Amino acid sequence: MPKYLSQAWLDESRALAQDQPERPGASATMQFVVTGGPDGDVKYYWRLQDGVLAEASLGELPDAEVTMTSTYQDSVAIQKGELDANAAFMQGKTKVTGNMGKLMQLMPLTMAPEYRALQDKVRAITEY
Repeated sequence: MPKYLSQAWLDESRALAQDQPERPGASATMQFVVTGGPDGDVKYYWRLQDGVLAEASLGELPDAEVTMTSTYQDSVAIQKGELDANAAFMQGKTKVTGNMGKLMQLMPLTMAPEYRALQDKVRAITEY
């Protein structure tokens, strides 16, 4: 089982996401920053292309359109489904910088049944 926030976890998550339906126009580059974890702060990024996770990697993406920052505790709660990602944003638990319009375009994806099923699959393969 891959450890949360490891490259193996990102690789497995990306592989599981390959059967997500294509959603034309749902494209973005997203930087994630998770602070205060057991291994320190972790940065990773996603490249979404028409709703499909084309790339997921540890590190920084200099041209990210959106950057989302949260604590390790809140990030784990979101990943486990204990804290809704949209609620975390509205409560200020997830800080967002960059193109808010782009982020708002992607928010409906998080409500799609296919995305929710993917989150369940990712949870099942994750070691926290």
